[in-house]
Amino acid sequence: MSGHEGRPAPSSGSGSEPDTEPPRVRRPLVERLGLSAIAVVVVLLFGGMGAAAMISGEWFLGAMGLLGALMTAWAGLRTLLRG
Repeated sequence: MSGHEGRPAPSSGSGSEPDTEPPRVRRPLVERLGLSAIAVVVVLLFGGMGAAAMISGEWFLGAMGLLGALMTAWAGLRTLLRG
């Protein structure tokens, strides 16, 4: 048994439905600002943990903390700008 017996076969794209997605609606500015503010707090926590780990000699943990801070900052900035 493959587990696909009850599911319909995927369409080949030749049906009457268009394959386009509906246009994306931007999030409200207050929501984007709130999510970015949360990202700033998490960046500070990750950065503080990474700095403290590096000071105490835990280089791998420090690098992971700083990488987490960088990735969170990137995601927060994308959320703010793209919506």
